[in-house]
Amino acid sequence: MFRRYYESSLDVSGPHTALLAETAKEAGVWLVIGVIERERGTLYCTVLFFSPQGVLAAKHRKVMPTAMERIVWGFGDGSTLPVLETGLGRLGAVICWENYMPAMRMAMYGKGIQIYCAPTVDDRETWAVSMRHIAFEGRCFVLSAVQYLRRGDCPADYPAIQGDDPATVLIRGGSVIVNPLGQLLAGPIYDGECILRAELNLDEIVEGKYDLDVVGHYARPDIFRLTVNESPLPAVDGTTPSAPGSTTSACR
Repeated sequence: MFRRYYESSLDVSGPHTALLAETAKEAGVWLVIGVIERERGTLYCTVLFFSPQGVLAAKHRKVMPTAMERIVWGFGDGSTLPVLETGLGRLGAVICWENYMPAMRMAMYGKGIQIYCAPTVDDRETWAVSMRHIAFEGRCFVLSAVQYLRRGDCPADYPAIQGDDPATVLIRGGSVIVNPLGQLLAGPIYDGECILRAELNLDEIVEGKYDLDVVGHYARPDIFRLTVNESPLPAVDGTTPSAPGSTTSACR
């Protein structure tokens, strides 16, 4: 089963990524999409960011797989925590239960995130409540796409514990769009596939931060400070450290 899952995942430099890039270009949109990424023998839960020009602008790997996910996915590091200037707003993504890591949220707020994407499979009612809290806390717009999945969407020989009726709902959705005061602009939708739409007025972010800016006037860095390591942490580092006292010269 893991091998099949691996074979169904994608290489970031491969043809499936190119197809997603072309889709973003044809639609003229910023596309933020969750994928299962493979690198060497490891899988990662990853979000890819594509620009309206069809360019892969960035990626984010989930830094903390949840519970049993840890036997399937690898851990991302701090080198993939992007917040992108898009012309529409500062765009970033936090995956599923990463959103319950206070330091992760704080790191995103520190980057000035304005459009906070939160893809997940958590279809409980508590998820929409969490998204409203994050929007209010970070004074940002939160767009959370929650997966909707039926048994019939999966391979016929997939051993679903819910049974084999193709109409059985495995994940019921619950997508939402929330404004910087924690108010619902769209959703949650639990009864099928959907496309949510809302108009985002970024001036509401500025107005909201008048009385709450958790990385600005509402912070106490004299008491609490967060340090974020955004360096890549590969298992094999190919750089050769210089010997003590040695110098490096350049030939012209």
